[in-house]
Amino acid sequence: MKTNEYDVIVVGGGPAGLQAALTLGRMHRSVLLLDSGSYRNDPTGHLHNFVTRDGTPPAEFRALAHRELDGYATVERRSATAASVEPAGDNSLGDGFTVTLQDGSQALGRRVVLATGVRDTLPDVPGLGELFGGVAAHCPFCHGHEFAGGHVAVLGDGPHVSRIALMVLPIADRVSVLTGGATLDAPTVSQLERAGIVVRTDRVSGLSPSGDGARVAFADGPAEEVAGIFVSTVLTQSAPFAERLGLAMLPSGGIEVDVMGRTSVPGVYAAGDLAHVAALPMAFASVLTAAAAGLVAGATCVADLLAIDHPMPELSRVE
Repeated sequence: MKTNEYDVIVVGGGPAGLQAALTLGRMHRSVLLLDSGSYRNDPTGHLHNFVTRDGTPPAEFRALAHRELDGYATVERRSATAASVEPAGDNSLGDGFTVTLQDGSQALGRRVVLATGVRDTLPDVPGLGELFGGVAAHCPFCHGHEFAGGHVAVLGDGPHVSRIALMVLPIADRVSVLTGGATLDAPTVSQLERAGIVVRTDRVSGLSPSGDGARVAFADGPAEEVAGIFVSTVLTQSAPFAERLGLAMLPSGGIEVDVMGRTSVPGVYAAGDLAHVAALPMAFASVLTAAAAGLVAGATCVADLLAIDHPMPELSRVE
């Protein structure tokens, strides 16, 4: 095999891509891992809710993964960004895809795993961006415990707001819902108030650091001191490959995959928070579930290539 040809090219060096590469490397499949150096959890100081890795800085997690991958002779890592992913022939026969890098170089992969993740767009609140990833967060499973015993606010007016507020109720000493000027329906307000959650409808004019937490300023009325604040972000694909390849998408903006990580285009797989099965409303924003999806996608690549290279009934593709 030429040096620029691989069984699988994994695009994305986050947890999903790292695990996909490890799974393939352990099966001695030739794999190229492309890592752009940009990650969704860049703003976060520590990852959480991952057994044996709870509290690990994301950069340390990646460094550990890199050392492990470097022990496999068939795995090649490149600090490079993919510019395009295009079919190179008949994908059902394993002809694969040409991946062009930003420097103009190309690599051919019989299979491609997309693990480029998603991008968070924050609500337009002054000061929120500087706090996001620490005092401000979007996932109570990843960050809720760190606000234990303090005043926790939930910013927004969608259906998720009451759910998150009730979820963090056992963690926080006090919980407030800040609607930013919107009005919640009466049943929702009643439910929150019965649980002891305060609903404040004043428009939020800005956030600023305050001690270990934040100060929330309002257009009218007194400011609030909080230990942490949860916000909902708008998710978009970090890379354009899904659209360009014509992959089926879901209402969440995620790539539709089957339970084995296959997309609607043969030979293309997706893993991590950029993709999910149609039965879920959205992908889990978790390092652990992203890595698990990478393992599944990598293993499915092995099974599908095996069925092409050794066409026997008992080696038909895994369903």
